[in-house]
Amino acid sequence: MNILKFLTAGSVDDGKSTLIGRLLYDTNSILDDQLEAIQKANRKNDDGTIDLAILTDGLKAEREQGITIDVAYKYFQTEKRKFIIADAPGHIQYTRNMVTGASNSDLIIILIDARKGVIEQTKRHSFIAKILGIKKVLVCVNKMDMVDYELAVFENIKTEYLTLANKLGLEDVDFIPVSALKGDNIVQKSQRMPWYHAAPLLTYLEEVEFEELANQGWRFPVQWVVRPQSADLHDYRGYAGRVLGEGLKVGEEVLVLPNGSKSKVKTIEFNNEELPEAHNGSSVIIHLEDDIDISRGDFIVSANHPAKTDKSFEANISWFENKELDLGQIYLLQTHSKVSKIKIPEILFKYDVHTQEPQYDQAIGLNDIGRVLIKSADEIVFDQQKDFPENSRAIIIDPRTNITVAAAIIQ
Repeated sequence: MNILKFLTAGSVDDGKSTLIGRLLYDTNSILDDQLEAIQKANRKNDDGTIDLAILTDGLKAEREQGITIDVAYKYFQTEKRKFIIADAPGHIQYTRNMVTGASNSDLIIILIDARKGVIEQTKRHSFIAKILGIKKVLVCVNKMDMVDYELAVFENIKTEYLTLANKLGLEDVDFIPVSALKGDNIVQKSQRMPWYHAAPLLTYLEEVEFEELANQGWRFPVQWVVRPQSADLHDYRGYAGRVLGEGLKVGEEVLVLPNGSKSKVKTIEFNNEELPEAHNGSSVIIHLEDDIDISRGDFIVSANHPAKTDKSFEANISWFENKELDLGQIYLLQTHSKVSKIKIPEILFKYDVHTQEPQYDQAIGLNDIGRVLIKSADEIVFDQQKDFPENSRAIIIDPRTNITVAAAIIQ
């Protein structure tokens, strides 16, 4: 049973938290104590029904303000699939929270209020989805009950959004008209929208598939060099880590980066058992045929599909810190288990998240997204986002405070 990780995003009061609450409620994914807590909270909708949004408004301050600030994660499953939901805040000042929630998502659900149509925050969230390389966009036109379930309203919003998607280069976009409050097209098909013939939201999420990148090979960031040096394991040398991608097999020729050494996979070990191959996401120990100097942070990759190595490269960054990016400051770049000293000597441009246009000669501050030049003291092993997204991501740390100040996606 595979796992679908998806993010919900939209403007304030578009109904993101209500939609997730409805999804959990109608799939019987709410525990008895959670349901009791909701009832005790005594938060009601205008029609007297329980406000399901409280299921994802995890912080007291959020409840008091009636908004979602932090990224709230929820988990549920059906007979067909497991799901991890990230409910991101809608306010522009919490862009960094949305970036955090989107960083590992396969799909983004963008909520649009049927009464308002495509607005500035719709454009901003769609732009961020494009920048982060999220594979698929699902637009849920919510609050259809407030516009009498009119087909014309849905079609107008669909046309308007497709114009935006075409401008941004979003190619894989689907649409569902819903009412999270009333439950229309969430788990069951709505009888009040007979003009909509496709699947409701839950069925869509259970059945959606993604095109895999062809011939991308695999990557193995070394997390630990295993050398017990005991009497019975005197010559034991293994490399522990988590496999990214598919195709890692015994006997395959490999390249060790950044030093460029070549070898072959001798054995793949998991829980003291040998495996013929290891799949994406597997945590294993690899043994090579040759004795090579390999350290934590190095990469073992497919020789047929090697990664890139360089000390200078461009990246899109999302800035998390109140203090602006300092072009003279030394930062740390962490890619998987590798930490390197870097400088960011140049801001190529900053994105205007409202117009999606580049702005030049601008500083990068809290919640800004921009393209920068990064220069590293070490050779960095990476892939471009379009080639191997899982190996294009990194975080930037301020060594003076040990605070993560930015997320980076290598271009």
